[in-house]
Amino acid sequence: MATGAATQALLTKQNVKLVAMADAFRDRLDDCYKYLMSDDNDSGVVKDRVSVPESNKFVGFDGYKKAIALADVVILTTPPGFRPIHFEEAVNQGKQIFMEKPVATDPAGIKRVLDAAVIAKQKKLNVVVGLQRHYQNSYRELYKKYKEGMIGDIVSAQAWWNNEGVWVNPRKYNQTEMEYQMRNWYYFNWLCGDHITEQHIHNIDVINWFKGSYPVKAQGMGGREVRKGKEYGEIFDHHYVEFQYADGSILNSQCRHIKGTYSKVDELMMGTKGTIYCGNMNILDRKGAVLYQYDRSKENNPYQTEHDELFAAIAKGEYKFADTENGAKSTMTSILGRMATYSGQVVEWDKAINSNISIMPTKFDFDAMPPVLPDANGFYPVAVPGVTKFV
Repeated sequence: MATGAATQALLTKQNVKLVAMADAFRDRLDDCYKYLMSDDNDSGVVKDRVSVPESNKFVGFDGYKKAIALADVVILTTPPGFRPIHFEEAVNQGKQIFMEKPVATDPAGIKRVLDAAVIAKQKKLNVVVGLQRHYQNSYRELYKKYKEGMIGDIVSAQAWWNNEGVWVNPRKYNQTEMEYQMRNWYYFNWLCGDHITEQHIHNIDVINWFKGSYPVKAQGMGGREVRKGKEYGEIFDHHYVEFQYADGSILNSQCRHIKGTYSKVDELMMGTKGTIYCGNMNILDRKGAVLYQYDRSKENNPYQTEHDELFAAIAKGEYKFADTENGAKSTMTSILGRMATYSGQVVEWDKAINSNISIMPTKFDFDAMPPVLPDANGFYPVAVPGVTKFV
């Protein structure tokens, strides 16, 4: 369960009630419910809008189907490996949808999401994807200035998500391998997609958004330089990718999870007439003079805004949001980057997205085997550039 998204939905001005919940784990569901019913909820008190009887709390791999059936709007916030099947079910049931990024972890999942997006449009179902910079005032204003021609054509871009990393959930006694991986999901590609997909998608997506297109190929490098313990599963601790667009422009992308290193989460776009500095909320000309500075006092909380705008449209009976295609293609951009860093090869968009590669389990059950398993010492296989194929 994702307490943040649920809280934000309940904090909108519309007549919203939470009527059903689902999670693979009962303790996770209970923790979320307890948080939502708390008087000291960090984001705001929402307990008066929570109406979830015990009969509407569903646990297990199939619980999502029952919860979706009881709602008008669904919030999909499980680990991203499950997003394609959950999104597909919500669309088939005709629900309005908020889903977190990324929307898949492999090309087969991307295809599944894109196919469901076609049906969602036919049914006029609003879909908002949690790439919240699209709902952030400063980014919207910078985009407007770009479209007005302030920096000319984008010829080069940079994107960063460099920090110390995130949580680790240690293995506990008597856990099955499936349960362990799902509880420590950030470190397994079928669940997370590696941090280039789970986190860095935000920065990559900003460049795609402003460019109005997606890369045609990628090449890069990455590995596990510091974060090598078995608790970190199979993902890399750093990626550097050179994405190339059809017009020849380049996005230099870097993300890193290494403690004690320089942190930077930002985007920069260089044009023929000026440069956009997203973190500084400004635009400079080629000589460094300020062409535009956004008023920071007007900045909003984009996480809240994306829910405010979605639920306002639903309340008015409007069909306004169709974020799925961009969400899927920006997710695919990050997967393209992962394929490039894992393999050490140039990977073309068309070949990658049409590869139908799936890294998901063949069966969802706590006693089933996940697609990647540890060796006798508890370590998981890790990609080796130059040896590993597209995975």
